[in-house]
Amino acid sequence: MNFDPALLLAIVGLVAALVGFAWALMERGRANRAEARAWQFQDAATRVKVIEEMGAKNAALLQGEAANAIAEQVLKRADETFHNREQLAQARLEAQLKPVAESLAKFQEQVVAVEKSRAEESGGLKAQIAALMQASVDTQSEARKLSAALRRGAGVQGRWGEQTLRNVLEAAGLHNRYDFDEQTSTDTEEGRRRPDVTVRLPGGAVFVIDAKCSLNAFLDAQDAVDETVREAAYVRHAQSVRAHMHGLSAKTYWDQFNQGSPDFVAMFIPGDSFLAAALERAPELMSEAMDRRVLVVTPTTLFALCKAVVYGWRVEEQAANAQEISKLGRELYKRLSVMGGHAASVGKALEQAVGKYNAFVGSLETQVMTQARRFEDLKVDHEHRELPELTPVDGGVRALTKLASDFEETEAGQVAALTAKGR
Repeated sequence: MNFDPALLLAIVGLVAALVGFAWALMERGRANRAEARAWQFQDAATRVKVIEEMGAKNAALLQGEAANAIAEQVLKRADETFHNREQLAQARLEAQLKPVAESLAKFQEQVVAVEKSRAEESGGLKAQIAALMQASVDTQSEARKLSAALRRGAGVQGRWGEQTLRNVLEAAGLHNRYDFDEQTSTDTEEGRRRPDVTVRLPGGAVFVIDAKCSLNAFLDAQDAVDETVREAAYVRHAQSVRAHMHGLSAKTYWDQFNQGSPDFVAMFIPGDSFLAAALERAPELMSEAMDRRVLVVTPTTLFALCKAVVYGWRVEEQAANAQEISKLGRELYKRLSVMGGHAASVGKALEQAVGKYNAFVGSLETQVMTQARRFEDLKVDHEHRELPELTPVDGGVRALTKLASDFEETEAGQVAALTAKGR
């Protein structure tokens, strides 16, 4: 640490003044005691001498008091110096801490803003959580209602499955009574068959979709509290799906339609979770169904299958349009050929007309105009204008050979393109 010289001198002066003041007090006490003794034992001359000594001592005492005054002034200046330095240090400290204080103030404002935003977001989050919980409660309530409705009987489950199937078909782009039919009846040797839906395919083929599937065991598993009871219900659900698949395979719907129809029947399960639960307990169910010509589908897979059917119909329509365009092209070429024949006839007629005109002009020029110009040579007065000069027509009529060849090339190219597109 560095000491200020002025401050050091002030401290030294203060210490000297304090020492002088103490020394003066001691001398004054000693002098008073000596004076008392002198007044008692010495005579007048001695008292005079004592007084002089006292005067000298008083002078020394006055000098000590002067030194004390000086020391007080030095102390006062030292106090002022300390005060000024303290104020300067405080001002410097305040100047250095001012940016920190401003930063802290800004940080405090940001903290307040963040806290306010957090409170608002927390309130919004609570509202969303409450809405989500309410939606979950509503969903559970609707699920319970649906479960209760499905438990009323196989007819309710069947109608729900048929409606779900209809929604999937329409969502894929198929139209009822145009692309597919519901509840059609067919007579077989085993009796009347009534598939839920028959989907028309290009070329007159059809494939059958069955939407009947029991879900009672699955619903029992959802309502079960004990894990063992739940697992047993899922096993029954897998057995129910297998039994329905066997019964559907035994109906052999593919033999009841024309030869172009696919040799399988689609078993529609109105939910992916229903099929997943059955496959988890019976993984071999899908391969077993394929071996029995049964295609197990859910809304997701059936949608993709129907999209393929829609694409096939689109290709079929494009092929039909290509054939129609080919017919129109051939008819147009035939009509253009007829029109070209008429144009050729007109050209021939024009050529003959030009020949007749040239013959007429030659005859008029040689037989008539020569005689008429003799009136001009004879100075015959006439009011009419002069006879015009007649020239034959030299331009011939252009043939339609180029047009005919272009028509032939265009027709050949159109027929080839339409044939390739139809394939």
